[in-house]
Amino acid sequence: MPPLCKRRHSIQPSTEPTNRANNPHQSLEPAVSNTAPLPRTDSPPSPVRWLILGLLFSISVVTYIDRVNISVTARQMMPALGLTDQEMGWIFSAFVVGYALFQIPGGWLSDRWGVRIVLTIALVWWSCFTAWTAVAATSFLAGPLGIVGALALIRLLLGVGEAAALPTFNRAVTDWLPPQERGLGIGIAIGGIGVGAAMTPPITAWIMVNYGWQTAFYLSSGLGLGLAVVWWLLAADRPTSHPWLTSSIKPTATALPPMPQPAIPWGRLRRTSTVWWLMLSYGCLGYVAYVYMSWFYLYLVNERGFSVLRGGLFAAAPFLAILLSCPVGGWVTDRLASRYGITRGRRIVGMAGMGLAALSIAIGALVESPYLAIACLSLGAGWLYFTIGAYWSSISDLSPTHAGSLSGLMNMGANLGGAVSPTLTPWIAQQWGWPASLGLAAFMALLGGCMWLRINPEERLTEDSAETQNSALRTEHDW
Repeated sequence: MPPLCKRRHSIQPSTEPTNRANNPHQSLEPAVSNTAPLPRTDSPPSPVRWLILGLLFSISVVTYIDRVNISVTARQMMPALGLTDQEMGWIFSAFVVGYALFQIPGGWLSDRWGVRIVLTIALVWWSCFTAWTAVAATSFLAGPLGIVGALALIRLLLGVGEAAALPTFNRAVTDWLPPQERGLGIGIAIGGIGVGAAMTPPITAWIMVNYGWQTAFYLSSGLGLGLAVVWWLLAADRPTSHPWLTSSIKPTATALPPMPQPAIPWGRLRRTSTVWWLMLSYGCLGYVAYVYMSWFYLYLVNERGFSVLRGGLFAAAPFLAILLSCPVGGWVTDRLASRYGITRGRRIVGMAGMGLAALSIAIGALVESPYLAIACLSLGAGWLYFTIGAYWSSISDLSPTHAGSLSGLMNMGANLGGAVSPTLTPWIAQQWGWPASLGLAAFMALLGGCMWLRINPEERLTEDSAETQNSALRTEHDW
């Protein structure tokens, strides 16, 4: 490794941020030019990062099994428990409310406590509430709250547990991967939702038909608890704390003493417009995503006329598209950011993906052929999630130090939009038909893409140049 003094010189930003820190009333300008490439490091990243990404991918699979299974079991739950479409929409939305409100606490905890313990606790928490969903109607909550209230409360608390997942993923990717791999890394980690959401409809439908809808919740709960044990045994907060590091790397890694977590610069955050445009744009993405998560299966069965099992099979198509598009989009945004600069590289992917998603969804809403509709709507989901790497790596670009907390803030925006979607979608469909519901989703995707014109990931959030320098040195030291 080159001498630290040389390394500091290579990553030293301009003195402008320091001057702004001394004068808090001065407006916040980008710390580097919009054509600056991604920072690179000469130190080889730890090969154990692929193990961490594999574990994050697996946890991502489980998170979406636990949130999507209820949209399939609703086919039997609703008549069995006497629930209407609107009541089921409230239950769907309850999960999203809990998920949205606890994004920032979940991300802050990952910054504060580390990814290992936070994800372990979160997995155990939401797995327990997944199992509780199966017996909500007969539990002690049903007496005072009624069946709808009991299910809504349980799903809300399940959402509280899952809220820690994605912000913690981005905290782990920021700590484990160099800047030029973070788009790909978060794309792989979040790409697990494609597997989880794709396999859930057909498998859950088969389990529901053969063993009853309650069994689907018990099995997914057991899967989450088992993965919590695996994560606790194999994961670590940072490369320097992983037991598999060789003894030749360990002494070097201990050269830097532990650095206390600095407080979130809320004043600077309020003045950083990119944070809020990211939150709003990702909120548009969240609205569209929850149309797929909550209603796509029932749309195929009730509106397009597919059987329960065939509907479950075809409902996997959008999520298979997501499985492919997440890592591809992450890889593309890394390459474009390295070639054209961070802001331009992220913006191209964000605008193109959201715009093409809007076009695909609009076509799928209007075509008469159910199979062509599935193809177009699946392509729309793929383009929507093609942008994931650009969104999440932009958070790491803004502030590696607070990646977990800022990830929670951005994802809260997605889930505030998502909280509206499950309830509003069937209401619009009842009033004006499903083409109108899907047309609104297409408009939201287009609106989110246009917001990328105001997003500048190089608008640094760090308080001063020393924080930037120390964070970069420490992260590079871990690799």
